[in-house]
Amino acid sequence: MKLLIKGATILTMRHDAPFTGDILIDGSRIADIQPAIRDAGADEVIHAEGMAAMPGLINAHQHTPMSLLRGFSDDLKLMDWLEKKMLPAEARMTPEDIYWGAKLAMAEMIRSGTTAFADMYIHMNEIAAAVEETGMRASLTRGLVFTEDDGGRRMAEALDLIKHWSGKADGRITTMLGPHSPYTVPPEAWREVIRLAEQEDIPIHTHLAETVEEAAMIRERYNQTPTEYLYHLGLFEKAHVLLAHSVHLNRRDIGYLRGMRGGAAHNPVSNLKLGCGIAPVSEMAEQGIAVGIGTDGAGSAATLDMFEEIRAAAWLQKLDYGDPAKLPAMEALRMATAGSASVLGIADEVGTLEAGKKADLILIDLRKPHLQPVHNVPSLLAYCAVGADVDTTIVNGRVLMRGRRLLTIDEDELLAQVSKRARRIVEGI
Repeated sequence: MKLLIKGATILTMRHDAPFTGDILIDGSRIADIQPAIRDAGADEVIHAEGMAAMPGLINAHQHTPMSLLRGFSDDLKLMDWLEKKMLPAEARMTPEDIYWGAKLAMAEMIRSGTTAFADMYIHMNEIAAAVEETGMRASLTRGLVFTEDDGGRRMAEALDLIKHWSGKADGRITTMLGPHSPYTVPPEAWREVIRLAEQEDIPIHTHLAETVEEAAMIRERYNQTPTEYLYHLGLFEKAHVLLAHSVHLNRRDIGYLRGMRGGAAHNPVSNLKLGCGIAPVSEMAEQGIAVGIGTDGAGSAATLDMFEEIRAAAWLQKLDYGDPAKLPAMEALRMATAGSASVLGIADEVGTLEAGKKADLILIDLRKPHLQPVHNVPSLLAYCAVGADVDTTIVNGRVLMRGRRLLTIDEDELLAQVSKRARRIVEGI
């Protein structure tokens, strides 16, 4: 199938200016991008005048099934939120709950322009099945906590996920190893995960320095910052690493990350809502460290709308530095597309619009009062747009949403399933 998008304002997320033009998709890839494409022999044409076309947003850190816990435990400190609410609720989740919670998150992401995401959770086979069905792109990770002996069950599940799902769903699924964090993984377990990642060339997805409590815990145990702890274990030298949060990093910590493969996943809304702090993403970017943007799970962030994250990321850096020029609009948009692709290790395939890359892109309807007049399209998208402005979402050349209508998910069935499951999970907690 050939699909031709006509007359859109195109943001490639490379270093060219937005321009009006056409995009030809042939199968799963972008075949051509030009100011005008004629005689393309397209099977379908989308007339996109008045719309902006850009790469699909890439959510660099997620816990998709936590959509079932949206609004359940707000206004609590992170450790209270986790121990008193999240963990007891998650203990009640069945594999079927995980599937439907993940699917709810995917429906929200498709509707708000996210085409790919990185996920860390349990019962990952169910999440992978939902990815395959919905048509999204995902990097999947079985979270590994080593605070008690489980006889190797978690690691076996992590390796099973990698064995059975890497490259599946027409190549849309990639996998990583997921040691949860410095404070839940002791040194000997970290060394084993790092050894395995280096030996098998498997990326690693972990949380880093999300709270001051974590930093104090690692200082007490090892007399190091969380970043120092992982650096001296050899993590940044030996593996491609996705570092979720990375809030409490000092200048020396940032120096430890220079030259690493992978990068940081900034989660500004979750960090704001849980009072965690402001990650030094501008300084990391200035040091050549890739930075992407994620939402974290809906249990903490409440919304999976990446446009909210883009806006929050930009405003937080401007506030933190007292400089309105910090993290300008186009840079914030690149962070949520090309930056996230680099962090996930898929930048060769997605993150920018160019011939030869996978056709993961979105169309945003600019013909709305809050997006008019059109003086500067990147500014409108970074500071004014919301997920509900996305008209069309395309992944791997397949249209997943057109005219705001989901094409791969039965919304009525989905909402009925999550409503009854969510009530059962949280009852009495």
